[in-house]
Amino acid sequence: MSRNKSIIMLSAGHACVDIYQGAVASLIPFFVAERAYSYAAVSGIVLAASLLSSVAQPVFGMLTDRRPMPWLLPVSTILGGLGIALSGLSGSYALTLTFVAVSGVGVAAYHPESARVARLVSEGSHSAMGWFSLGGNLGFATAPLMVAAVVSSGGLRLSPLLVIPALAGSVLCLPVLRALGKAAHGGSGTAVATGKDDTASFVKLSLAVVCRSIVFTGLSTFISLYAQQRVGGGTAAGTTALFVLYAGGAVGSVLGGTLADRWDRVAVVRWSYLASVAAVAGVVFVPGPAIYVFVALTSVGLYVPFSLQVTLGQDYLPTRVGTAGGITLGLTVSIGGLASPLIGRAADAASLRIALAPLILMPALSWLLFRALPEPTAPRPPGQCAVQPPSSVSDVPDMNDACGEQR
Repeated sequence: MSRNKSIIMLSAGHACVDIYQGAVASLIPFFVAERAYSYAAVSGIVLAASLLSSVAQPVFGMLTDRRPMPWLLPVSTILGGLGIALSGLSGSYALTLTFVAVSGVGVAAYHPESARVARLVSEGSHSAMGWFSLGGNLGFATAPLMVAAVVSSGGLRLSPLLVIPALAGSVLCLPVLRALGKAAHGGSGTAVATGKDDTASFVKLSLAVVCRSIVFTGLSTFISLYAQQRVGGGTAAGTTALFVLYAGGAVGSVLGGTLADRWDRVAVVRWSYLASVAAVAGVVFVPGPAIYVFVALTSVGLYVPFSLQVTLGQDYLPTRVGTAGGITLGLTVSIGGLASPLIGRAADAASLRIALAPLILMPALSWLLFRALPEPTAPRPPGQCAVQPPSSVSDVPDMNDACGEQR
């Protein structure tokens, strides 16, 4: 199977998984409408999806560094979809939290291994990783439309239909995993390069991604409700704002990979975060339909760095790409949900506008952290390295072999 075809299929599978990250925020207006949840209550639902995911991501990352677990891709996809599908069936707040948390664990299990497989398939290409990340962005963007189409027509009782993308995503990844398994058994090598971990830079990078996660998760949780207030429309106005927030990410991911082919990744990310400060301020303070323009600019600004931060993390930790992928692609993204309850309480006590205003500072902090980061030295491929045959046909070649790591 060609690299391009493999990346397309992995990207499509990534979209099917990240639909369920976007679905949590997309369900918020319907939980409020049907169950009269408060701002604090709905932010608790986002927290449930984020908390277990935040804990599980580095664990799965460390496990995949020790041994490839390609079976996690289809299994975690199903788990992520099943949790969201069941979340609308019970009026019990505790059960809703439990089902959403199950979905969060599925998403957590998917990202470290998928990042490792995507790096292997992409052969270290920034553009290819950008296309892989694009799948996740498209999943986010599709979520509000899918949830609105299903739930608006029949209420939360139709939520089991939301499992369909998970079934599709679990099937899409199988041909790629079979192809990699055959390549491993055929003894085909993989070009790798030696590298040394730069833990200090990786920590700074992770903190920057956490700040990005806080602003993006905060906006994705409350932008539907905030747009309804600012524009004066109903749920359609909120769904549109959420769609724009997620759809802009698709543009940002592809743009980030393209820009990184011309300038170094750190510079591209730094300028992107600086532009995001003004964009987030526009979302919070500009009234009327113009909010949609600033939501789009915010989304592009926050997603230009997305795939670049994943490859930077893997280059800063070349001997632990599973851990790096789990943290940059998963943990630091989901951990932003931990701030949602604080935003919800502030909104209940004052207003959404006041609660969202501190988010303007987050991309500024990311910009400051990136000012202290170096661009990793281009790796030196030492040639083809033999890949040991896996113990089963489902095994994917491990990138952490005797030849070292980092593409």
